Amino acid sequence: MEHLYSKIPPTKLRNQNERFRPANTSSKFWLWVADRFFYGMLENRFFALRYKGAEKVFQRDTSAPTILFAPHSNWWDGIVGYNICNRIFHHEIRLMVEELNRFPLLRRAGAFSVNKKSPYASMEALKYSIETLGNLNNFLYIFPQGIIMPPNYRPIRFQTGLAYIAEKAAEKYGKVNLVPIAVNYAFLRADRPEVLVEFADIIELTKSESKLDRKEYTHHLENAMTQICDNQFRDIAEGNLDDYETLFQQKLKWYRKIEQRLKKIEIKGSGV
Repeated sequence: MEHLYSKIPPTKLRNQNERFRPANTSSKFWLWVADRFFYGMLENRFFALRYKGAEKVFQRDTSAPTILFAPHSNWWDGIVGYNICNRIFHHEIRLMVEELNRFPLLRRAGAFSVNKKSPYASMEALKYSIETLGNLNNFLYIFPQGIIMPPNYRPIRFQTGLAYIAEKAAEKYGKVNLVPIAVNYAFLRADRPEVLVEFADIIELTKSESKLDRKEYTHHLENAMTQICDNQFRDIAEGNLDDYETLFQQKLKWYRKIEQRLKKIEIKGSGV
């Protein structure tokens, strides 16, 4: 059986050099293709994508750059992140992708490469992350765990890259918005799973606060994401989903429509 989870990043595991490649979203045609393609992928595989707390992001200080950070448990996380940025907030995504040389077209959608063979090799991606935040049309979307972890894995532990980017961005731009996100993939009442996304309260880091202990601030961000993920998991377990908005929801299949009709039929003497 394939080993599902490894604590060693792919670029370090394969020990292959990969030169840095920045995002390239200059072509409106390729942005249009990415928008339709990644949205269509979700529609084809999931019954719905629902989200909660987006008003917190809309009410942010829009003069400051924004970083969204989320857990990383499976292959779909990047596709979900793209649609969060593009379809909900109408911003371009900037997303670190390991081994981007294997998927070069992702650059056209906003991905840029990161080589985790060593801290020195990762530095170019970290510096680019800070630079790209200068364009307020971009949202930086980060998986600060650095590797794929099992769903709902605890304790949540981050690498220090997110704290480094936040610190340097606050110094350079005066302020940065950090948004913890919870993402869950759950079967509810439909025959296909749903994507549930919840946005936590914004964490603001200003230039005056940026002289920080990076490890302590990393723990602060870990705790913020743990709290929103645990709250969402509890709400799902208790069925508290009324506050979610819907990005898309599939129409019922023919057999589900028949099921709904049958439920409305009362058979005399059946006790039903």
